[in-house]
Amino acid sequence: MSRPELPPLSTLLPFEATVRHASMTRAAQELHVTHGAVSRQIRNLEKALGTRLFERGPRALRPTPGARRLAAAVRDALDVIEAAAREVSGRERDTGPLALSCEPTLLMRWLIPRLPELASAHPGLTVHLSAGGGPVDFARDPVDAALRRDDFPVPAGTHRVALFEEWIGPVCRPEAAEALLAGAPVTLLHTATRPAAWADWRRLTGGSPSVAGEQGFEHFFLALQAAVAGVGVAVGPYALVHDDLVRGQLAAPYGFVPDGTGYGLLTARPPERDPRLAALLGWLRERAAELNPPRALVS
Repeated sequence: MSRPELPPLSTLLPFEATVRHASMTRAAQELHVTHGAVSRQIRNLEKALGTRLFERGPRALRPTPGARRLAAAVRDALDVIEAAAREVSGRERDTGPLALSCEPTLLMRWLIPRLPELASAHPGLTVHLSAGGGPVDFARDPVDAALRRDDFPVPAGTHRVALFEEWIGPVCRPEAAEALLAGAPVTLLHTATRPAAWADWRRLTGGSPSVAGEQGFEHFFLALQAAVAGVGVAVGPYALVHDDLVRGQLAAPYGFVPDGTGYGLLTARPPERDPRLAALLGWLRERAAELNPPRALVS
């Protein structure tokens, strides 16, 4: 069957990889070919289509809007072909363990304590966890999905499903909450991984606790643990202090406000195409409701 409008098939893999990486060099590395080979295929595709697909700058390679649309269609077609090939070959990859990367503090303080619930809800699902943050390159990183805060641009070709908003507020030991509200000086806890936490809260609320001292920690979960231990007051996202509030180990005297960010599940392909991802996403959506503060804690 003749398909005169179909571009040369040999050009599509290098083209899609180049759009996804915004780099011919990285596309060549992924495909295990030379930069020149990728460049030739891109020129062949542009010649076949009669249009330029990239804006070439001195330090950047930017796909045109048309190139992005074509690359998305190529990715969808490759997903369909890959699924059919697995079915025909009998090598169903979607039945093995699911590799999930998660923001470290969310992993430690929320997800790990709920793994027994996930196992009970989906006994056939095995999840291998790793800690990580920031963008994910699914062609390079050995993960199937990533639970991330949306504080960075989502890479082209990556699917994102929103799960819950980020709500922040000062948290401290319950016995310190009354003194804090009365204006007593307190120790502010800071973290290198979220250095603007207190500034963000002040900007959103206009609040300004009286400061007796300040103490810094390298990681966010250390600052929150210090708050649980009574060292001082930290700005804590509700999702990360939910369990401490329920257990009565922390109090939130000023309540919580949304900071404009949120968490989502990142995947290389639509989750509904992988039974493991669909199961995980369904469970996360069910549990996400508890990660929005109750009315009494909304300031």
